[in-house]
Amino acid sequence: MSSTDNGRSTPTALIVGASRGLGCAMAAEFLDRGWNVLGTVRDTTAHTPLHDLAGRADGRVTIEHLDINEPGQLAPLRERLAQRRLDLLFVNAGTTNNEPTPIGAVPTADFIEVMVTNALSPMRAIEALEDLVSPTGLIGVMSSGQGSMTNNTSAGREVYRGSKAALNMFMRSFAVRQAETQRGFVLLAPGWIRTALGGPDAPYTVEESVPLLVDVLLSKLGTPGLEYLDRWGRTVPW
Repeated sequence: MSSTDNGRSTPTALIVGASRGLGCAMAAEFLDRGWNVLGTVRDTTAHTPLHDLAGRADGRVTIEHLDINEPGQLAPLRERLAQRRLDLLFVNAGTTNNEPTPIGAVPTADFIEVMVTNALSPMRAIEALEDLVSPTGLIGVMSSGQGSMTNNTSAGREVYRGSKAALNMFMRSFAVRQAETQRGFVLLAPGWIRTALGGPDAPYTVEESVPLLVDVLLSKLGTPGLEYLDRWGRTVPW
């Protein structure tokens, strides 16, 4: 963390997957609330909205390269950030395919793509970077209400639902292994938002959603244990 003029430390967030959409908007919201932000992008050659944000942030936004589906990139990122202390590590990752297809008919390669991107890779990133997080900090991932088995009364999007349910289970295991720490852990279910993933028919905009999501994350700072929460901070049933 860095210090402000009044001697208090400025909190720092690392948002994995911040090049555009929800991730970039969350980076901007944390910046507006006085945080320093580290954000990752996959493509080192592309100019992204995160680059635009960094350009007007007076050095408070740092851009790092990471494709979470490339495990070999995690150790170099960890080494580059070795001297940083994070108050929040949040992994924003998601993809989908075969939305109307029953799970038994989903091609194996498509199943692997969604499960690796949505479940395995976020956990690899967390396992690689968690020791940078303050002992009283927060580790979170972008889950989905569609990962709730209790709330699945309509089927559809089956491979996506399964990947988010798997992510929830993996985070549960991770939190159990850290049960003696004071860290908070959150599975964030943002709702159906108009992004590249959510599509144009989603009822919520990024602009109205992101302040609510950041409110939920900030409410978990200093509260140990794992919670599965929606955009209003309400518990989502497993």
